[in-house]
Amino acid sequence: MPGRWGVLRIVLRLVILPLIVFAPVVLSSIVFAPVVLVPTPAWAASKGNAAGVPAPPDLLLEGGRTLKFERTFATEKEVLGKPKFWTKVLNVVAGEPEYRMMIRPYSIAVDSRGRAIVTDPAAEGVHIFDFEKHKYKFIERREKENDAMRSPQCVALDAQDNIYVTDSEAGKIFVFDSSGKYRRTIGAIKGGEGYFKRPTGIAVDSAAQRIYVSDTLRNKIYVMDMQGSVLQTIGKGGTGKGEFYYPTELHLDGENLLVVDAMNFRVQWFARNGDVEGTMGQVGDSPGQMFRPKGVAVDSENHLYVVDALSGLVQVFNRQGQLLYYFGKRGASLGEFQLPEGIFIDHNDRVFVVDSFNHRVQVFDYHGLKPGRGGAQ
Repeated sequence: MPGRWGVLRIVLRLVILPLIVFAPVVLSSIVFAPVVLVPTPAWAASKGNAAGVPAPPDLLLEGGRTLKFERTFATEKEVLGKPKFWTKVLNVVAGEPEYRMMIRPYSIAVDSRGRAIVTDPAAEGVHIFDFEKHKYKFIERREKENDAMRSPQCVALDAQDNIYVTDSEAGKIFVFDSSGKYRRTIGAIKGGEGYFKRPTGIAVDSAAQRIYVSDTLRNKIYVMDMQGSVLQTIGKGGTGKGEFYYPTELHLDGENLLVVDAMNFRVQWFARNGDVEGTMGQVGDSPGQMFRPKGVAVDSENHLYVVDALSGLVQVFNRQGQLLYYFGKRGASLGEFQLPEGIFIDHNDRVFVVDSFNHRVQVFDYHGLKPGRGGAQ
């Protein structure tokens, strides 16, 4: 069976070319007949979405700060931009292609070029959305005999935009270059198994040449060099300060390492030498409390954003643990979340929230009182 472009060549030969020679007037009526196209929004798209669904109102905060809904994205189609002429013709003749979409996205990072890299355990791969260049790529290694990627969990970037992905099922870290080409695994041991029991959170410190990985089932944070040799471990099982009960997501913030201590219902932060420096959170399902904490991020004003999957909220705290505000609720409308997971804040204070069971990422603009701090980790 011919592919889509093979179909186009057949149509050109049998239909379009004869029309060009013998019936230019008829051709114009065929080729330029009205076609209804859905516009593809860019990062700076207006509020709402392509279907005209209204966006949530701006959140007006203390001191003139605001949080504005920017957009949502879910599929390959949204990144590709306005189709070119012959693509339109092909779509009319052969039908639109099947576009990839997020199934159950989990974690997100945004690189120095503004590309959104999203892990998707249900799709067994990683989506790369490049809205500026209107390109999309999907990374997968399902069919590989050695080092197959089975359940990509969390993602982090180094200073060269290399992509580091934990695989909670394979027990390894997969490393890809900035173009998405596979480079190596970290943590592979004899027999093809992985060193980690269940690696989840990951953070990369390019300046110090360190990789931090949380092993949820071992209740530890591993500190490694860039080759994967373990230099240090942080924490142990327990409920005290510096102890963990299922640690998950990680985030590097200046000299601090933030750890989501999931089943202790809190976030802890550590100095680079492993000393605990602070903790916040208490169990509960009301605003200001945590029941299923997931992703954590920090904005330009040093506020901590914590995603709670149960309540469908993103809660924002100061470093003393006081709730400043929250946004979202459980639901499927814009500005609402169903089991949200990962979060990333870029150097422009754009807040990316992985809305997992709504199969999308939602983007918000935070307008604070201080300028942004810089790019990806």
